[in-house]
Amino acid sequence: MMKSKTEVIEMESRKAEIRRLLQLSPAEVQKLAGKRLLVCADIDELHRKMAEDMVSEIEANNSRRKPTRLILPVGPVGQYPYLASLINTRNISLSECWFFFMDEYCDEQGGAVGANHPLSFKGCAHREFFSRLDGSCGLKPDRVVFPDEKNIVRLEQIIHEAGGIDTCYGGIGIHGHVAFNEPVEQVADTGPRAVRLNDFTVTLNAVRAEVGGNLECFPRYAFTLGMKQILSARTIRLYCRNGCNLDWANTVLRIALFAASGDDYPVTHIRDRNYYITTDQDTLSSPKWII
Repeated sequence: MMKSKTEVIEMESRKAEIRRLLQLSPAEVQKLAGKRLLVCADIDELHRKMAEDMVSEIEANNSRRKPTRLILPVGPVGQYPYLASLINTRNISLSECWFFFMDEYCDEQGGAVGANHPLSFKGCAHREFFSRLDGSCGLKPDRVVFPDEKNIVRLEQIIHEAGGIDTCYGGIGIHGHVAFNEPVEQVADTGPRAVRLNDFTVTLNAVRAEVGGNLECFPRYAFTLGMKQILSARTIRLYCRNGCNLDWANTVLRIALFAASGDDYPVTHIRDRNYYITTDQDTLSSPKWII
């Protein structure tokens, strides 16, 4: 189907913008971003920083006798062993914490995959985080929420009744999705729902998930928190990293920081929010080729 003249102009405009952003040197990116961007030496330092950010927030709220209500990702995941260690070592209480995880894959019947599925976000969170916590931390199981077919309709209300979200912690997808909020019209207004994952997400995830690039059997549907809930957080902290030998996140880092807001890259809707992005030197670097 032939694109309209308007669509062609908009496409060329975004392309021109991205080419301009990719021409910025790492030093120029840091200078322009200012306090919005923190650059770590490597991916391990990024994971440690993410864990420290979470712990600092929980400790500060505990000292004020306030609850902590967080949106958490499974991607990145390297922060969770550090987070568990910090909680155990400092004897931090989680009794007033709510952890709302961003998303979960669906099985072929439309229900959330089981925790024993190799791609389950709930299973990963248990292995990397919850199973490492001391039993004395006081975490309440009913305050750990993964979106699924049983709660997806009530999830917005559950978050509201908990007092809203203090901070959203998350990663950024290759085309700017946060959670599984991929490019769709009026994405900023979306709530918790089941979504069909697009080919970009499925391909990249199949490459990185150690399933041998199995596109045929990779989950095509998932439950996700809405962009509305993410943007309503009092603070948004995103951690943008390649995390592998592919330089897939270098472009979206610059888009997240500087590109004009648009539904084609949902992360750009953070622009007028209280947001911070942490990256590493590898992801900050310029790509070898600008096309």
